[in-house]
Amino acid sequence: MIIALRSVRAAGIAALVALLALCSAACVTTAAEEVPAYARVTHGDPAFDQTFRHEFADVDGVRMHYVTGGSGSPVVLLHGWPQTWYGWWPIMPALAEKHTVYAIDLPGLGDSTGAPTDYSKATLARYVHALVAERLGIRDARIIGHDFGAAVAYQYASRFPADTARLGYLDLPLPGPAVDAATYRSMSWHIAFHAQREVPEAVVADDVREYLSLFYPQVSFGGTAFGGTARTSPFTDADIDEYARTYGEPESLTGGFELYRTLDRDVRDTIDSAPTDIPTLLMTAQGQLDPVRATAATRMTNIVRAVDVPRAGHWLVEENPEVVTAELLRFLNG
Repeated sequence: MIIALRSVRAAGIAALVALLALCSAACVTTAAEEVPAYARVTHGDPAFDQTFRHEFADVDGVRMHYVTGGSGSPVVLLHGWPQTWYGWWPIMPALAEKHTVYAIDLPGLGDSTGAPTDYSKATLARYVHALVAERLGIRDARIIGHDFGAAVAYQYASRFPADTARLGYLDLPLPGPAVDAATYRSMSWHIAFHAQREVPEAVVADDVREYLSLFYPQVSFGGTAFGGTARTSPFTDADIDEYARTYGEPESLTGGFELYRTLDRDVRDTIDSAPTDIPTLLMTAQGQLDPVRATAATRMTNIVRAVDVPRAGHWLVEENPEVVTAELLRFLNG
């Protein structure tokens, strides 16, 4: 009898343990499923998630996504191609210690869904302004942009100077009087390729992740875009997965290429724009400061600091976050 009772008790305990394990696994699975796709990339970083939150706002037919956190004067971060708000992730916590940070997915890109009326940088600046100034009520924005996001930031500062306190312009020759569209397209194979209608989508759509993973090293420090032979990049597999998640969507893939297809319009808009005397920080890849400044100086007449970021290719934030963070804080706090 004692042996039988022990057997029953052991069987009961084993069943209970199995049931608890099953419930635990179900709970974990349910919790993972409840994390939205746009938040999963930082889900393993509790400190980040405690500081920042994801928000959405409807702006002229586009549901714009942005990530915000921190306290202090407002800093607006604008990404380029092929990135999203997540391109600022490495430096956002440091900025948020003294500033309220808004990292925005440009209209039609990242998790901002719905296409803008066009992808010219002046048009995108109007969408960003509608979000920042009109929806969020920010009238003293520090606008920081990288790559095509820098061109959007310039258009924002030029068109809405009363709502702009400072301008950060990171690593992009400015399409305009110094560089016309034809010259711009000749600067790199990818600019000419992406500017074509339909062809890039046909070539890339079947494996967006592979295309991005091959592209990132080319414009990294020592990559072929800078005359080198290096084939490494600062992006992890998780980083590439995140960018492929959004650019893998057909609308976002086309939207990204549209950034290149509007170069003729961008040149005209820059020529027609009013030069800005807003305090400006210029930062570029190592060795690119003088050529980039030559394209920007006639339109940004108050460049208070210009930085050639050491040991950084195009991906300034990822390749040298310490220098970029220090320079931004110095500029923003000055």
